[in-house]
Amino acid sequence: MIMKNASAGNTGDKVRSDCFVTLELKDSGGIVINLKSKVNTMYGNNIRNQCTSLLEHFEIKNAVLDIEDKGALPYTIAARIESVVKQITGTDKEFWPDQLEENTSLTKKEDFRFSRLYLPGNTPSMMINAGIHKPNGIILDLEDAVAPAKKGEAQLLVRNALRQVNFYGAERMVRINQIPKGLEDLKYIVPHKVNLLLVPKCESADQILQLETEIDKLKKAHNVTHSIWLMPIIESALGIEKAFEIATASPNVVSLAIGLEDFTADLGVKRTKEATESLYARMRIVNACKAAGIQPIDSVFSDVGDMEGLANNVKMSKSLGFEGMGCIHPRQIRVIHENFAPEADEIEKAKKIVRAFVEAEKKGLGVVSLGTKMIDPPVVKRAQKNIDLAISLGLLDENWLIEEEQN
Repeated sequence: MIMKNASAGNTGDKVRSDCFVTLELKDSGGIVINLKSKVNTMYGNNIRNQCTSLLEHFEIKNAVLDIEDKGALPYTIAARIESVVKQITGTDKEFWPDQLEENTSLTKKEDFRFSRLYLPGNTPSMMINAGIHKPNGIILDLEDAVAPAKKGEAQLLVRNALRQVNFYGAERMVRINQIPKGLEDLKYIVPHKVNLLLVPKCESADQILQLETEIDKLKKAHNVTHSIWLMPIIESALGIEKAFEIATASPNVVSLAIGLEDFTADLGVKRTKEATESLYARMRIVNACKAAGIQPIDSVFSDVGDMEGLANNVKMSKSLGFEGMGCIHPRQIRVIHENFAPEADEIEKAKKIVRAFVEAEKKGLGVVSLGTKMIDPPVVKRAQKNIDLAISLGLLDENWLIEEEQN
């Protein structure tokens, strides 16, 4: 049976920056657009013209398009219309909005990833200004935050957001669905300047290799030359036991994250704020990451109203060796950054070690010492990391060493 009508988008009193569209194909009558919008007087003609152009792009000649607009931006309208067209016709044709130049920066494997803000992949209102809050990364979520019936709509919206939303320097991340379903998400992500993919419920290196094979095919097809980093999320007992195998599955794996909601459910225990039930698992993640030379990332703190509890949780995470955590509300970002930041005594100690290393190099010495203590290369590396971190957070001037030498 051929489908004649379909709907996409969100509606309701609390919906903002979105639209709800219904498309019904007709045998004749041309294109009829029924628009309901509070901005109809100012932008109604622009919206109708965009809709007409999009339907022509998809070779729809006779149809009725009903739009309930809640302040949707053009990239959202485009995603919603493309969704209903695909539902009805099954076409493989796509419409790609222009790529914002501000949205094309690349990221490095060693970049700091203290905070990653999760955003539901089918809720455009949360995407528009998320970068203003200055998280290290923005996660457009195609997995748990999207209802199964809305997965297809979310793929198109996330693709358009990657091209059109200014994330103000935050690393552009997407959490795909669990492998193998997540492989279907890739064609909507890989060609569009994504920086990093989160791989949920990862339990083996084979899943990473399978994912990389598909990524490489799409990169070649679309002439993508930059690295796309991977962050597997470990959420089961089996995944914990295979953590090092997963961490070393590919040079593109930059970190492992742990997902404690699913992990504790897999164990059959209750997740608590004290987190004693997950201590072993978290330490396994940290140890695997340190052994592999990548970043261990802790789970989200789910109580968005408890800032003191969050601060204590971050301090505990840092003491265990974690280098970041996810967040589900912008208000958590500042607390996470402040408590993962090196403290004043850590910065001063790091400065002394780096200064001693530089002086030893100038003298051509193969051994670095600070007072009566010998300094091993890993200690110097850790000190330099703290220096870089302090600089990135504005706690230390990047020319500190030059200024000290001049004084």
